[in-house]
Amino acid sequence: MLLDILVTLILGTVIYYFLSRKKEETLPFKEGWWGKGQKPDTEEDTTIRPFKVETTEEELSDLFRRLDQARFTEPLENSCFLYGTNSVYLRKVISYWKNQFNWKKQVEVLNNYPQFKTKIQGIDIHFVHVKPPRLPEGRSAKPLLMVHGWPGSFYEFYKIIPLLTDPASHGLSDEHIFEVICPSIPGYGFSEAPHKKDFNSVSAASVFYELMLRLGFSEFYAQGGDWGWLICTNLAQIAPNHMKGLHLNLASVTKVGFTHVLSILLGRYLPGLFGFQDEDVKRMFPFLEKGLYRILKESGYAHIQATKPDTVGCGLNDSPVGLAAYILEKFSTWTDLEFRNLEDGGLERKFTLDDLLTNIMIYWVSGCIVSSMRFYKENLQKGIGTQKHEKLTVQVPTGIASFPNEIMHTPPAWAQKKYTNIVSFHYMPRGGHFAALEEPELLAEDILQFVGKVEKQQLWRKKGEELPLGTAGE
Repeated sequence: MLLDILVTLILGTVIYYFLSRKKEETLPFKEGWWGKGQKPDTEEDTTIRPFKVETTEEELSDLFRRLDQARFTEPLENSCFLYGTNSVYLRKVISYWKNQFNWKKQVEVLNNYPQFKTKIQGIDIHFVHVKPPRLPEGRSAKPLLMVHGWPGSFYEFYKIIPLLTDPASHGLSDEHIFEVICPSIPGYGFSEAPHKKDFNSVSAASVFYELMLRLGFSEFYAQGGDWGWLICTNLAQIAPNHMKGLHLNLASVTKVGFTHVLSILLGRYLPGLFGFQDEDVKRMFPFLEKGLYRILKESGYAHIQATKPDTVGCGLNDSPVGLAAYILEKFSTWTDLEFRNLEDGGLERKFTLDDLLTNIMIYWVSGCIVSSMRFYKENLQKGIGTQKHEKLTVQVPTGIASFPNEIMHTPPAWAQKKYTNIVSFHYMPRGGHFAALEEPELLAEDILQFVGKVEKQQLWRKKGEELPLGTAGE
């Protein structure tokens, strides 16, 4: 009798374990209230309202006053960008900002694309929504959600949007044409900042899922880098049946196992054993230099923002020069680590000052630098590898564009442990962290080929389901 009970308990435990594991394959939608005070009893207003970027003369006068009163620190001799933004070059940027940069003209550029706001979970969500200027007869546009990161903004996508919504006019294949939705992460740009703690990537993914459903999209593609990588990954985990495909230009792995450690120790010498390609070995090794030391040297900002973001944020929110120095350094280093050895940080080799200052101005006029930095604390305060989404895989068809100058390289052998349905993984020939702004053509081409593969797979699957039983493999 006792043995029967014991066997029953063991079998029941095993069955429960496997059933519960299956249920956890999707990430729960995070319902929250991020507005001020208590959640009202009335239903939320779901109206989608047109929005335009506007700045008053008073705001601009205040900005120029602060720029005029800037106090610079002399850099060390021959320090280039190795100590951070070099103030000799920073003076040139500030001079350009005051005397040549035309913010009003850039506002017109920002307003060239339709922008909107809508209330979701108690806060206003800002987004750009661009439909194709023309569609061939009988064709429909594919909805594509594109999510930025820090210290970027929705403006990062302004150069790639026309390549996706009107590819034929830009020398690209028009087999797939997109309707692009670029929201600002809550607390970034013109999206309202959460008023309560614990708004993390799963919260953002849940909000953007609501946004896409509100816009009438039951199926869509998603693309992201930086925080956009994690938000879109979480969205794929929350709504795998609604996301047709996930494209990433950064795919970090936060759950590290024994095989990862072993591949770090031996992968340089036995690459085939761990599934490494020649390009993986080139980008990863020697690992102390290209992995550990690089992370230690370039992650100080993340430690600050993941612990006490408000402290440094107060200074950045009060000083446009300090804000510019903080953001520009990331656009230099994350575009190419070698740029640290240049006095101008190589910034104008890949970007224009107008583009860089437009992104900085979005942070300045919206006053969002502190709330944008808090996103690090909300995501990292519980530790890396401890959250539920980090333990779940992604089964949605995935495409990864791996740019060579990204701070850390994730080989496909590692990525496929998290993303179990990788349709395409490409080692890109050039480019860094801000791919959409730096290399819009390369990124657009990779998105287009990825979607093409996914659509063909789904078409063949659909045809196979429609075939009579026994004929699918003929």
